Amino acid sequence: MQRLIWTVIAAFAMAIVLGPIVIPWLKKLKLGKVIYELGPDHAAKAGTPQMGGVIFALPALVAAVAFSYKGGNWGLLLMCLVSALGFGLIGFVDDFLKVRRHASEGLTPKQKLLPQIVLSIALSVWAYLHPQIGPSLRVPFVNVEWNLGWFYIPVMVFILVGTVNSANLLDGLDGLLGGCALFDFVTMALICVALAAADPVNAGSLLNVAIFGGAMAGGLIGFLRYNSHPARVFMGDVGSFFIGGALVGMTTVTRLSLLLPIIALAMVMSSVSDLIQFAYFRATHGKRFFRMAPLHHHFEKGGMPETSIVAMYYIATVMLCLVALLGFVA
Repeated sequence: MQRLIWTVIAAFAMAIVLGPIVIPWLKKLKLGKVIYELGPDHAAKAGTPQMGGVIFALPALVAAVAFSYKGGNWGLLLMCLVSALGFGLIGFVDDFLKVRRHASEGLTPKQKLLPQIVLSIALSVWAYLHPQIGPSLRVPFVNVEWNLGWFYIPVMVFILVGTVNSANLLDGLDGLLGGCALFDFVTMALICVALAAADPVNAGSLLNVAIFGGAMAGGLIGFLRYNSHPARVFMGDVGSFFIGGALVGMTTVTRLSLLLPIIALAMVMSSVSDLIQFAYFRATHGKRFFRMAPLHHHFEKGGMPETSIVAMYYIATVMLCLVALLGFVA
């Protein structure tokens, strides 16, 4: 447990130090936010540096590797790192094109989705063939495993792509995604510690996944110093995709993907509300189910202050994470 705590502290310290270095650099490169004209009134945020996700991504990677247990315990951690880095790279390219074009869109939806699907297929096959993972998923709160057989691969592709894009959709208000994800990573780290205690054979691998969760948590705490309202920097797609890839990587290697609708309900609702809005708009020829999607913008359009929305999401996420922990921590 001390190693996990030191991981959090180290990642936090690195993020705090990186902030004053990265933010002026992003400003110098003119990598500022372009505001979507049809969205909420965020004119005051125009020009705020984006691509700030590197402030927590780099410390998380360094801390996770530096504090990991060496030896034959790297298999599960490596998958988490590949998932986070792979999806983060897609987000980086999207961000880079946005700022170069001075537009609110970078990659087209198809250009963004195709590499996500390819990476998700690779990760799903890797997990399916991995001796510590395989085709089974743990069912939360009951001592049951659900063996999906070969169907595991398409199911996991859907979960991987869905989680990453849900994280991206949640990143719409200052500190919203960063704070909710912080609670998710703390929860997953604690669950991994509990799983390691119950499985001495695979304890080293599971503790390394816990270390990764701690590194993500520490990096995000430091990043929130600069991203909380009023934000001095935005994480951009490089940050949101990295978070989504890291979280779904952890749930994949622990076979806890079915826990995502609980601990990451905020992300799930962002995608669900977006899908409802799109379907209703098409079915009614232009009418809207929500004032605006994703859901947090619906609340914002209704007059709720940004800070109140973020606080509401934090409270809900904390409570849901506590519920999730009931099934694993004695």
